[in-house]
Amino acid sequence: MISNEAIVIRLVLAAIFGGIVGMERETVNRPAGFRTHILVCVGSALIMMTSMNLFYLFPPGSADPGRIAAQVVSGMGFLGAGTILREGVNIKGLTTAASLWAIAGMGLALGAGMYVQAGVGTLIIFLTLTLLNRVELWIAAKKRFKQVTLRIADTPGQMGSIGTALGKLRVSIKKIEIKDIAESKEALLILLLEVPPYLDMTTVVIELSELSGVFEVEYEEG
Repeated sequence: MISNEAIVIRLVLAAIFGGIVGMERETVNRPAGFRTHILVCVGSALIMMTSMNLFYLFPPGSADPGRIAAQVVSGMGFLGAGTILREGVNIKGLTTAASLWAIAGMGLALGAGMYVQAGVGTLIIFLTLTLLNRVELWIAAKKRFKQVTLRIADTPGQMGSIGTALGKLRVSIKKIEIKDIAESKEALLILLLEVPPYLDMTTVVIELSELSGVFEVEYEEG
């Protein structure tokens, strides 16, 4: 049987490790953030410990400690699917869905008492979400991808007019991030755009600046 002290340690570590990854997702305004990752990790650890204790409670060969835990891996597909959103031709939330799936695995490792695996796994997941995001942006810049930041009025239909204007220029939106400006009816819209080789960014900036409800446009050179 797993001792009460071990149970407490494993659940506390699950909350801490899950919170580390969840905080990163929270800072980038993803659907599944801080609390969601903690709940998934702690729940997975609980399920793993329950499975292991059942193995000790019943006669040898009558209980499989991996059977219940295996359902976590398949069941995470339903929760992960809820974080994947489709916006026009673009899909977002895949990374968050993957982080939830990975954090469930890490919770199972903690529940089984595999502290080294869980610790190293948490480190790799966190570095993947933080450092490799910058690598992705660097690669995107080399592929004629541009990051544009717009200060816009926080009103319905604003994204539609921006998307229409970019569509006329044959500019594709690859990533969207919206940040509310505190105590204001404005928002910051961060777009990762794929710009055709023949199109100068000055034209894109001018086109966006002339739209109603767009107050400021900035872009980063690749």
